[in-house]
Order: sequence, then C-alpha cells, then structure tokens
Amino acid sequence: MKNIYSILMAIMIIGSVLVPLDKATAGNKDRSGQAGASELLINPWARSSGWGSVNTANASGLEAMFSNIAGTAHTTGTEIIFNYTNWMSGSDVNIMAFGLSQKLGKNKGVLSMNVMSMNFGEINITTVAQPEGELGTFKPNYMNINLGYAKAFSNSIFGGINFKVISESIENAAATGVALDAGIQYITGSQDQIKFGVALKNIGAPMRFSGDGLSFRGVIPGHGNDNDLFTVSQRSEQYEMPTTLRIGASYDFLLSEMNRLTLAGNFTSNSFTKDQFTVGLEYGLKHYLAIRAGYTYQNGIFDSNLSDRGDLNTGLSAGFSVSVPFSKEKETGIAIDYSYRTSNPYNGSHSIGLKLNF
Repeated sequence: MKNIYSILMAIMIIGSVLVPLDKATAGNKDRSGQAGASELLINPWARSSGWGSVNTANASGLEAMFSNIAGTAHTTGTEIIFNYTNWMSGSDVNIMAFGLSQKLGKNKGVLSMNVMSMNFGEINITTVAQPEGELGTFKPNYMNINLGYAKAFSNSIFGGINFKVISESIENAAATGVALDAGIQYITGSQDQIKFGVALKNIGAPMRFSGDGLSFRGVIPGHGNDNDLFTVSQRSEQYEMPTTLRIGASYDFLLSEMNRLTLAGNFTSNSFTKDQFTVGLEYGLKHYLAIRAGYTYQNGIFDSNLSDRGDLNTGLSAGFSVSVPFSKEKETGIAIDYSYRTSNPYNGSHSIGLKLNF
C-alpha cells in the first residue's frame, strides 16, 4: 500500500512541475488545435457537469472518473450510471456514457469502468471531383474506454489511477491511443468538511491516423501499363494528447442535519488551450435533492469572436439531482441528474443521467 501511495505522489508531483513548464514554453492559445482526442476534455456526466466539473476536491463515486479518479474510492457498494448528452444543441452531436463502479471489499479499494461514445450522425461523402456529394454517407465513431482503480490509504487520503483507450475512426481511417489519469484527494476538518484534490489527466503517447483513406493508386513513371499500378500509403502527422492538470478545493457549510451548502473552486492548466478557473456552489437537502451552478472563466471568455474566445462554451452551467433512497441505513437508491451548459454558437448542451446505488 505504501508503494502505491508513493507512486501516486511521485506522479502528481512530477506532473505539477512538468505541465506548467510545458505551458511556459508553448502551452498557450497559439497551440490551440494542435492536440487531438479533444473529446477527452468533455465531461459526459450530468451531475458533475452541472457545476462546471469544479469537483476535483470533492468528487465522489463513479462520476469522479472524469474529475478526479481518486474520488471513486468513496463508492460504498455498486454504482451504475447511464447518461445522455445533447452536445451543442443544433449540431446533431450526441454523447452516450455508461459506467459501473464496484467496491471490492474492506480496505481493498474500488474498481470502476466507463464507456463514452460520440455520435455525429451521417455525413455526406465528398471528393475533389464530386464536392457536392451524392456518393453516400459515413458515420465517424469516437469512443473512450476507461478502467480505474482507487483506494483509501487512510481516513484522509485517497488516490487512484485510470487507464483509458481512445478510438477515433471514420469509414477508411482510424487512430487508437492509450492514456493515463492519476489523482489524489485529501479530506480534513472536524466533520470532513474541508477537501483538496489534484488530478493529472490524459498522459499518453501521440496518436496517428492510418488506413485505406490515406492510400492512393499510382503508375510507375514512364510506364502506362495497368500492370505497373502500385499503392502509395501516406503517413499522417502525429498529434498529442490534451494533457491537463487540475487543482481544486471545497468547503462544506453544514447548515443543519438536513441542509448543506458546498463552495468549490478549481484551476485547470491545459497544455494546448487556455487555462481555466472555475467556481461552483451546490445546495444539498440530505440525500434527496441537490441544486448546483458553476462558472468557468478563461482569458477571452467574453469575446464575441469565437477565434479569440477559443471555446464554444461560454462558462455558465447549472443542474440538479433528485434522489429516492432505498434504505435509511445504507447509501442506496436511484437518482436522476440534469445539467445545462451554455454555449455560443449553438443552443447549449443538455445532459440527463440515471444513477443507481445498491
């Protein structure tokens, strides 16, 4: 256990140093668009996206696989989530997510997995010779598969590691990559009301597209015979993973036995885009109801010009959760989560999820 904890601490310390150093040399808006696999930056879960994914410090349960994998260590039994997102309403992009986390036993940690799939609908096939299409359609397919493990090292310290496989494909070309997340949470206070968290996400080797779509038929110079045809395979340019460092803190104001107010803040250092600052507030009525909102700021967020703003999202998010417990003794039950994220252009993003605890 001590060895695992030491490894996690080393990863977080190294990441905390390397990511800012990378940003100091080239991590600015000039690198926007140079990274790939940008779907890794999209939170597919309704509950945590409702306050801007600000919960690096206090993420708990299966949804922590996005914010901070260490938070999955708080799973008390079995947790299942089905989630649907209408991403950027009007763009015809939909996101489906499914996840499962399972506590392995006393002091044995929590094993979790989730699958996120993006559906872009049917897109017309066009060529240089036929730019208007009429050649049929194709369906791009983006899918991320995550497998994580988290453990409580003490009553205050929680850590976890998440391995992910990234797959991006169209009809005749595809790219596959592997990445790693690591995170730590620290909880303190007389009533565990103070929380801190650090997460390093999307550490992996560059990806590259390959396939028949990058090949063409040619003829050997000086020969016109069809038997002299040969196939040329082109190599596409590599692209980096969108590595991010997240640092967060939260404080629970325990107003009464039934009422809680949580204030949370988060800083996200992006290697290829602008840094982000997020603040969020959540009101909880025991385990029955939660209402939350958040705002994410980055340089240029108020610019009307998208190229200056650098992000379709305009910062504001809100959502709620309604839960029906199965038992008063155990944290079991069913919950419905909803979130809305503003954007410009398009009409924002709507997410709805169904969560089961048993």
